[in-house]
Amino acid sequence: MQYRKLGKTGLKVSEISLGSWLTYGGYVEQDNAAKSIHKAYELGINFFDTANVYERGAAEKVVGEALKAYPRDSYVLATKVFWPMGDGPNDRGLSRKHVMEQCHASLKRLGTDYVDIYYCHRFDPETPVEETLRTIDDLVRQGKILYVGVSEWTAVQMAEALAVADKYLLDRIVVNQPVYNMFNRYIEKDVIPLGEAKGIGQVVFSPLAQGLLSGKYKSVTDIPQDSRAAKLENMRKGITAEKIEKVGKLSAVADELGITVGQLALAWILRQPNIASALVGASRPEQVEENAKASGIVLPPEVLERIEGILG
Repeated sequence: MQYRKLGKTGLKVSEISLGSWLTYGGYVEQDNAAKSIHKAYELGINFFDTANVYERGAAEKVVGEALKAYPRDSYVLATKVFWPMGDGPNDRGLSRKHVMEQCHASLKRLGTDYVDIYYCHRFDPETPVEETLRTIDDLVRQGKILYVGVSEWTAVQMAEALAVADKYLLDRIVVNQPVYNMFNRYIEKDVIPLGEAKGIGQVVFSPLAQGLLSGKYKSVTDIPQDSRAAKLENMRKGITAEKIEKVGKLSAVADELGITVGQLALAWILRQPNIASALVGASRPEQVEENAKASGIVLPPEVLERIEGILG
């Protein structure tokens, strides 16, 4: 496993990290979830990601319980705040009240005194950025958060937050978690350039396009019954004949290199130096093992050109 610095910080994270969205605490039984986490740690993955909203806290409990087996200083743990955790008017967003309460609730579920990274899971137009950043800064000073992150914020929103943080001498955003894969490349336009200029690293989710780039979907009608797409209609909508055709061509490139198409897709993502880690999901330890092998693969320029030709 190779490691990269997170933005301009001194924190080093594994190039492949393990997430728990749509998996732990819900779709994946707890035993397999724990085995996947243990396999990841065994392979040198030191970066584990979850969120309070994943199965309304159940995913945090699964992750926290599994990680109890290891020294706390040996791994990097991230969670998030924003989405509704109740039916009340203050049970969502990035207000001081919600952030404070949810941070403490997450720490309790995770069974830890601090998280390494705390993400603002989305931008909150109803709360002043200064209020959110001052709250996060207080939690940093209390030692409950080590690094400040956001997820799916635009470049403009992140730039505003950086300006506010600099004006009031608050802790700055050092990491962003956006979606990024061969079929969704919006961050290349302005998010990555901002990250490179301001020291914000990217930890990207859905690097395999929710399994599409693993090559397991052979047609829009041939969906494996044990896959998440078989159970989630929104995922099935993203599986198109055009994308499946492109995956077939990418698979041929991967075969020539002696790797899987999933490893090709992850290595393609890691060609970007501003990306610190690709966040994968796994329902079985074998999937973790296969994805981890993508770390350290360097794709030659001619291969990158062929990939661009396929993607169009």
